[in-house]
Amino acid sequence: MDWMEFPWTDDITNYVREITEPIDTIVLGRKLAEGFIPHWANVAKDPDNPEYEGGVKYASTQKIVFTKTLDKSIWENTEIAKGDLVEEITNLKHRPGKDIIAYGGGAFVSALIKNKLIDELHLFVNPAAIGSGMPIFKELTEMQKFNLVDVQKFECNIIAMLYKPE
Repeated sequence: MDWMEFPWTDDITNYVREITEPIDTIVLGRKLAEGFIPHWANVAKDPDNPEYEGGVKYASTQKIVFTKTLDKSIWENTEIAKGDLVEEITNLKHRPGKDIIAYGGGAFVSALIKNKLIDELHLFVNPAAIGSGMPIFKELTEMQKFNLVDVQKFECNIIAMLYKPE
């Protein structure tokens, strides 16, 4: 993750706060969950941490980890999903509540895109060329078209593009 631009500037922090405010569920793959969930739980325990507010949001929000290897959750506020991805996400979308946000890794996000389960795609481009890594469109078996809704350039030189499927 050394290719990511840090520290973030206030404008991108506010952008992320705005897109995470209306959520009540986080879905993520197991590999990312192993670092993501403990990281934010620790941040939420430290009021002096500059990311404390985000830590509290992520730690207290219901999380659903999609996995083939775990049988039970080892984290607070977290359920395990082992069923069919399309069925599980479709069922989540039909539950009453607020928005759902998905965090990678690449294989998980690629599966969501492949199965047309994404309603909005916030694509962040960091100012680095690494020449390798896990592409998020690798699993696509057919072309999908997206409409560009908005572009934001932040002071830290990250760009966020908001796309919606056609």
